[in-house]
Amino acid sequence: GCPWHEVEVSAQPTTTGARPALTAAKPSLISLIRRDRAWIIMMILPLLYFALFRYLPLYGMVIAFKDYSVGRGIWGSEWVGLKWFLQFFDSFYFWRLVRNTFLISFYMLLFGFPVPILFALCLNEVRSVGFRRTVQTVSYLPYFISVVVVVGIMVNFVSINGGIINVIIARLGGTPVNFMNEVGWFRPMYVLSEIWQDFGFGSIIYLAAIAGIDEELYDAAEVDGCSRWQRIRYVTLPGISATIIILLILRSGRMFTVGFEKILLMYSGLTYEVADVISTYVYRRGILSGEYSFGAAVGLFDSVINVAFLLLFNHIARKLSDTSLW
Repeated sequence: GCPWHEVEVSAQPTTTGARPALTAAKPSLISLIRRDRAWIIMMILPLLYFALFRYLPLYGMVIAFKDYSVGRGIWGSEWVGLKWFLQFFDSFYFWRLVRNTFLISFYMLLFGFPVPILFALCLNEVRSVGFRRTVQTVSYLPYFISVVVVVGIMVNFVSINGGIINVIIARLGGTPVNFMNEVGWFRPMYVLSEIWQDFGFGSIIYLAAIAGIDEELYDAAEVDGCSRWQRIRYVTLPGISATIIILLILRSGRMFTVGFEKILLMYSGLTYEVADVISTYVYRRGILSGEYSFGAAVGLFDSVINVAFLLLFNHIARKLSDTSLW
């Protein structure tokens, strides 16, 4: 039998003994810069990107607490405190927006997060290198298709007039369904299209983590009589558990973030009840209606909730395992 149920495989290396401390002169800052100059040069552009497009614009968040006017500028506009936040909380749409945003994100986490992991595990078991590379390439391609094209493909597939899905339903004796305008079908279609587009690309990091597992562990498990499923359970999954936990924590930081592009392309007046999310509401009121302060307040509320989820999941991961972001 396979005795590996008694063994815990860790992706982290262990030390068998302590080495005597070696004393050495502390290198100077200049010598460190000279030694790592190639890495420093490589980091310049990413750091500039985050500084200019991620951190510098944060000062504009102050308009969430002001009655912003383009003519008076950010600092010249009147300070109104929490006016826009309270207006949003008292809005008729508040709970609907929160519910829709959370449910879509939750379904993506529940059904979408495991798919790249399962795909990577299955792909790792394929012995034919040529077939594995072909499947990898095909699975990556949807990630590079624009959202507009993806929604166009969906519309053509589920169209009530000649869409292949409705043609099949009709051939089987059923009644064609207007998927794009049915309230009950909006969330499943959104989640399934997101999974189809992202699972291949998302599996890359799991395949890389699997590649880092020591092959001797698999050989030892095979010698001990472990089946393929048992090798996955007792070697592969523990070996990539740290990667799964870190990505889960990072994903939790986007629990209230649903991209508005696909929602805007998919929803209609008939599906507002289940499709309208915080990002689309911000787009309509903040951009189209010119209520910049209100839009900034709603966006800031969204970000605060995301940070709260990130802290919560990180705390849970730290309590239940040895892996966390900090």
